[in-house]
Amino acid sequence: MVKCYLRRTRESRVRSGHPWVFLSDIERTEGSFTPGDVAEVRSVNNTFLGRAFFNPRSQIALRMLTRHDEPIDGDFFLRRIREAWAWRTRLCDVNSCRAVFAESDFLPALIVDKFGDVLAVQSLCAGLEPWKGILTEILVEVIKPRGIYERSDVPVRRLEGLEQCTGLLYGQVPDRVAMLENGITFSVDVKKGQKTGFFLDQKENRAAIAPLCPGARVLDCFCHNGSFSLHAAKYGARSVLGVDISEDALAVARENARANGLEDAVSFEAHNCFDHLRELTDKQELFDLVILDPPAFTKTRANLPGALRGYKEINLRGLKLTRPGGFLVTCSCSQHVKTQDFIDMLNQAARDARRKLRMVEQRTQGRDHPILPASPETRYLKCLIVQVME
Repeated sequence: MVKCYLRRTRESRVRSGHPWVFLSDIERTEGSFTPGDVAEVRSVNNTFLGRAFFNPRSQIALRMLTRHDEPIDGDFFLRRIREAWAWRTRLCDVNSCRAVFAESDFLPALIVDKFGDVLAVQSLCAGLEPWKGILTEILVEVIKPRGIYERSDVPVRRLEGLEQCTGLLYGQVPDRVAMLENGITFSVDVKKGQKTGFFLDQKENRAAIAPLCPGARVLDCFCHNGSFSLHAAKYGARSVLGVDISEDALAVARENARANGLEDAVSFEAHNCFDHLRELTDKQELFDLVILDPPAFTKTRANLPGALRGYKEINLRGLKLTRPGGFLVTCSCSQHVKTQDFIDMLNQAARDARRKLRMVEQRTQGRDHPILPASPETRYLKCLIVQVME
């Protein structure tokens, strides 16, 4: 087994429980290896620190598997997946949930989403590739799905020296999978939809808007398949306008509305949300509830200033479109945008919009996306619910 010795002072990151070691943190290696092999991680003084997937092609060269001197084998992965599933069955609604959340479940780079009786799997590092067959068998044994579909069609795999790939891993997976979330039926395109087909991390946040919706006129921007829109309608909104740039996504949103008998309360329009927010502001439209749930504005720290400018632009418009006494739900899934940066941005937008804000809730991702206190990267979703006052 290859051994990786860390530079002096860099071992504290591992000892504190962080799951990543960067290539620049490695002093030297001993032994032959193939990228993705399991490596022993050791301090410069030869103290055993754990075992990790090792890939020097990636800037995240070591992805920690364990800090114990134990074999990495089928039994190891079976134990980890059982522990992950036990967390969900205890704390989450398992009709729809993220069943495995990578490093947060001590299974680095492995994503498993559950939609009804179907699993969608992403493998995001070279170390997982030899284990795909065994991992599939374990998922079948532990979760007992009807089918498992791989959605490893993400650009980040190139950083690991891997090709993108998709395909059936087990059983049967239809083109559309019916899923229940908070009592609402959604049709999920597991094979071709964004990411693994649906954004599960906002599930608890969507339920949290219930007190804001009765009798409300609602604007939901970046609505994708209509998840926030349909929740608003179910919770008693007078009217809901969902806006997204993708007509394909809106076609699914309309299907979802019809499936739940909500088509009379919800309408969907295809627009560039930046432009449409400006147009609605110019028309002096007002809504009782405005929801902003955009895709990530940056994947890198270098682009953070531009991302914050983008967030400020849409939030400035959103605040102006919110009736005094109404509510704004604003979100960011950009990992590099820290919570305080997001709050500061919103305060700046409120100042420029000449609005006062009162915090209702400061939320993050659902419990099926666990957060490791030692790894700030695992806390990526920001969701602020505020009341907007003149």
